[in-house]
Amino acid sequence: MLELRPNCERCDVDLPPDADARICSFECTFCAACADGLGQRCPNCTGALEIRPVRPAASLLKYPASTKRVLRKA
Repeated sequence: MLELRPNCERCDVDLPPDADARICSFECTFCAACADGLGQRCPNCTGALEIRPVRPAASLLKYPASTKRVLRKA
């Protein structure tokens, strides 16, 4: 199950579970604007950044989004 991280790893903007976010296969998470600036490539693993799926609200009750913030300054 995806971790649904709460922030962009590049600019630290909040990303609620329904936000327009991008992730790589390692779940590195970026806002759409930062992903565009990165050429849709993860700076951590060089993998493709894809649109993060939205977890249905009913599922969020049972499987909540992560509250652990990840920030990598580069």
